[in-house]
Amino acid sequence: MTYFQAIILGIVQGLTEYLPVSSSGHLVIVPFLLGWSFPEDQVFVFDVLVQLGTLLAVIVYFWKDLWEIASAFVKGLIARKPFETTESRMGWLIILASIPGGLAGVLIKPLVEATFAKPVAVGWLLFVTAILLTAAEFFGKKDKGFTGINWLDALLIGVGQAAAIFPGISRSGATISVGLIRGIKRADAAKFSFLMSIPIMLAAGLYSALDLPGVANLSSFLPVMLVATVVAAIVGYLSIKWLLSYLTRRPLTDFAIYCAAAGALVLIVSFIR
Repeated sequence: MTYFQAIILGIVQGLTEYLPVSSSGHLVIVPFLLGWSFPEDQVFVFDVLVQLGTLLAVIVYFWKDLWEIASAFVKGLIARKPFETTESRMGWLIILASIPGGLAGVLIKPLVEATFAKPVAVGWLLFVTAILLTAAEFFGKKDKGFTGINWLDALLIGVGQAAAIFPGISRSGATISVGLIRGIKRADAAKFSFLMSIPIMLAAGLYSALDLPGVANLSSFLPVMLVATVVAAIVGYLSIKWLLSYLTRRPLTDFAIYCAAAGALVLIVSFIR
């Protein structure tokens, strides 16, 4: 992988991690459409570790919220009143929402890794994302605020995050869609989606770091990986800011159309080749 390719993929990751269009899917289909080929042992590790850049972006953007949630969580444990405040309760909800994705990541990792090598499968899964986004706008009431999220909302949103472990099913798209179907407003569903991504992305990054010793040409791969991660962090921060503003004014159907078009393009190109 060259530095130019790393920069392009870092931009792709930063743009698509929080936009509901599947970042992991784009990290598969962009090299496929451009005819780029990378060593097989680098592909999955790169696609997961570059998410650490967008993880940094969401931590920086929501630093104040995270501090309030973390401090209230710890104070609640010390006082033996873990659910006394809205912030401490939100900490528990984020943990609950992270469990399904964590279990999926451990139990079906080989199956997920195999999907990263199948652009056609990613193309079909982008259609799944398009259907989810459309259904959310059609069935969602969108009348509940951020503080109204309950344990069942969090668990179901977590199931959406678990499904999105496959490239092509957007993590933010699936979690925001479930949130909308549960009656949560768009921007509030997106905020919870971004906050709950932190534990799972951190765990996935650390878990994938265990595969680094097995990567060929590791000394030359790490600097390229670092460049992509920094680019992803910068672009990801701007992407979060833009999307939260967008969702207060516009529906998710625009992204559904894009996912369907991207999926169709991948299938057409695959058929021609």
